[in-house]
Amino acid sequence: MNETGITLAQAWNYGGPLMWVLAGLSVIAGAIVLYLLFAQRRGALAPRTLVSDVFSKLQAGDHGEARRLCDRRPCAFSSLVLAALDSVRTTPAGQRPSVSQAVETAGAHAAERLQASVDWLADIAAIAPLVGLLGTVLGMFQAFGGIAGDLAANARPVVLAQGVSQAIVTTVFGLVISIPCLAFHAMLRRRTAKRIAGLETLAVILEKAF
Repeated sequence: MNETGITLAQAWNYGGPLMWVLAGLSVIAGAIVLYLLFAQRRGALAPRTLVSDVFSKLQAGDHGEARRLCDRRPCAFSSLVLAALDSVRTTPAGQRPSVSQAVETAGAHAAERLQASVDWLADIAAIAPLVGLLGTVLGMFQAFGGIAGDLAANARPVVLAQGVSQAIVTTVFGLVISIPCLAFHAMLRRRTAKRIAGLETLAVILEKAF
């Protein structure tokens, strides 16, 4: 360490208890990013083999096997197929099933779940700087409150430095968490929009299969 720098351990100590809050937010954000990268893969939402097998069974009129395939492989595409099959099964004989409406409803729910999971990153990106700002306020309060109550003039710079250090460290760490969260949120939001568009295409094909 040089004469003007500080170690991570020192910065952590300067930040105080709020550093644990920021650390928790960073861990949650990292877990969300890893989960979304894995769970929102194209192969996870609509596996190619499942799509091919289901459409093959639907074209052959084997709705029972199509249902079994979807039950064995839960995913966004499966929810669309099951909604369509339920609509067909519950429609009285002689009436045309409202497959389109059932698929659209299931698709809207699937899209909402996909978007809501990504929005968690935006929430953390908004909360982290506020926690850092709280540290700033507490640090400045400690600094100027310590100076006001300290009668020894030669001790005042030390008291001021401790409070300012807390203010700076928590603000920096809050931004360090917020900025990557915003970047990943933007990237994953665009990725989610592409996944939803792909599901919409499959929904149109699915409606025609009935």
